Amino acid sequence: MTAKVKPPLWRRLLNGLLIFIAAALLGMVAIWIAALEGMGARPEGARLAAMQASPQWRDDKFDNPLPRIDAPAGKMIRALAFGGAPFRKPTDAVPVVARTKSDYDEPPASGLRVTWLGHSILLLEIDGQRVLIDPVWGARTSPVSFAGPKHFFPPPLPLSELPEIDAVIISHDHYDHLDMPTVKALLARGVRWIVPLGVGAHLVKWGVPESAITELDWWDDVAVGGLTITATPARHFSGRSLTDQSRTLWAGYAITGSAQRVFYSGDTALHDEFVAIGERLGPFDLTMIESGAYSALWADVHLGPEQAVLAHKLVRGAVMLPVHWGMFDLALHGWTEPMERVLVAADSQQVRVVSPRPGEMVEPSLSGVQQRWWPAVAWQTVGEAPAWSSGVSRPR
Repeated sequence: MTAKVKPPLWRRLLNGLLIFIAAALLGMVAIWIAALEGMGARPEGARLAAMQASPQWRDDKFDNPLPRIDAPAGKMIRALAFGGAPFRKPTDAVPVVARTKSDYDEPPASGLRVTWLGHSILLLEIDGQRVLIDPVWGARTSPVSFAGPKHFFPPPLPLSELPEIDAVIISHDHYDHLDMPTVKALLARGVRWIVPLGVGAHLVKWGVPESAITELDWWDDVAVGGLTITATPARHFSGRSLTDQSRTLWAGYAITGSAQRVFYSGDTALHDEFVAIGERLGPFDLTMIESGAYSALWADVHLGPEQAVLAHKLVRGAVMLPVHWGMFDLALHGWTEPMERVLVAADSQQVRVVSPRPGEMVEPSLSGVQQRWWPAVAWQTVGEAPAWSSGVSRPR
């Protein structure tokens, strides 16, 4: 009987390497397929035609009236990978207020109440209507569930406890504002979606019927019950992959009731239209202004604290709720720095600010002294880390 000849070592190593490469390629394909669903869909047909008819559509994409100037990509990547302040994430548990559906059984005494659920996730109650803004219940801001920035804390209001809502508003399609798992979880509720031009393509891919989607250009409006919801100009960009940058629109929103008005900035840098927003749609009883994830490296896509306070004043706001902070590590600054700097700027400008804990309800006309619930950790002042948008003048 002939003994079986063992393959030489080099052949066994080669076979093992080939098996490893094949398994790695299959894994990459599986990841790519999963990521493709999360990335959404490209607008086409009548939706694309409506986009192309917009005054904001130029050179086959949406654009801002003011030019966007960023630092070189290499510099930004190095800063994000190797730079940044200490305390970019909490070291201890963030104090949240746990919410259940029954908390919303009693309507707000003033007719206007907002629950800040972290970042830009807001449940707005106004004139008997409930509007959910930029909901992100998914574990990460990413096209896949196993990579990307994670929540600092669990959702204060579980999706299963979300009360009945009349509409969902989306400001733009970045992952920290448009979340596929959340969209899919809301499908059974049959909710109405109000989004900027082009964003409906993502929703349709994830199962939302066309009849439930309203797409708006800047200054367009739509009625929801007794409310008028108006899309307002913003200075930002969009995209869920490297190949679809600015192929959908971005916006803020004015939400107008019979007696009260609210403004949500969306993600934006400083721009000239804030004055027009205040003149045409204000004054506002409450503004919810993006105040975090800023840097001098990308000062033309985010406001930062000082410009957030200025934007509040330009739109003629009464009470300011800073948002877009305290939930994800998306920039180089410390996680508490946006609120610290907002409070300094607000004090100098005599602006009234509310600072709820995640999950806390606020009625702007009834809110008293706000508590500093975040820890005292190191942060940089505006003098140490300025971030001012280009093309606009600094106030003297």
